[in-house]
Amino acid sequence: MDPDLAPPEFDTGVAHPARVYDYWLGGKDNYAADRALGDAIIAAMPSTRSSARGNRAFLGRAVRYLAAEAGIRQFLDIGAGIPTAGNTHEVAQAIAPGSRIVSVDNDPIVGAHARALMTGHPAGATLFLQADLRDPGRILADPGLRATLDLGQPVALMLVAVLHFLPETDDPRGIVAELLAALPSGSYLTISNITADFDPDSAAVAQAAGQRSGVTYVPRSQAEVAAFFAGLDLVDPGVVPLLAWRPDDGPPTDPRAVPSYAAMGRKP
Repeated sequence: MDPDLAPPEFDTGVAHPARVYDYWLGGKDNYAADRALGDAIIAAMPSTRSSARGNRAFLGRAVRYLAAEAGIRQFLDIGAGIPTAGNTHEVAQAIAPGSRIVSVDNDPIVGAHARALMTGHPAGATLFLQADLRDPGRILADPGLRATLDLGQPVALMLVAVLHFLPETDDPRGIVAELLAALPSGSYLTISNITADFDPDSAAVAQAAGQRSGVTYVPRSQAEVAAFFAGLDLVDPGVVPLLAWRPDDGPPTDPRAVPSYAAMGRKP
């Protein structure tokens, strides 16, 4: 990607998780710093590229469940990343064209691409909001969000592969609780988070590589991921390895091949 095309406030020399993820997925919207960090993490965890694809596939399965089985028509996708095939709005509106989606990310490059590429079905609505997960009050108060989503009706809150960028000092459980408090009964929470449970040594090396580039990775245990769902009704099969969450093609040969947990819960 040409650095001259970046917004003026953007530093192309600093890696950003959304663009590292884009690199792992084979995208072109990334810079040398993103590729350097991506390669360093791949060196520590050779399964990283397949893990990124696994997370994208999990997002698709989760959105299909929410739209087709749970009847959800509103989605708040925070940490949405650069729009690629199989994004939340594409999957939801393919099932229910009237679905309304707000995608949130704190990277201005993501915003530039989202505004250009996020064209939804005319029966529904799509909006990109540049904001930070660490400021849930600003997200919830945004006039565009309020105009796109009816917070009096159920909303699917999607936090896929984003909470592991928040250390405990950011109070991630408090952030999730604040977001859920603004949503009505019948809303859903969907999460995936990397874990060190399956391969602690590789996870530690990947964490160190991220820290050297200024990117925080916080692996969480199964119990720590489950804590985000306190007070919610977990959707079967509960908090499980990501590949084992409602797989399309039967039980995976190695459910731990992607070092992440995934889960979904319904607000009673």
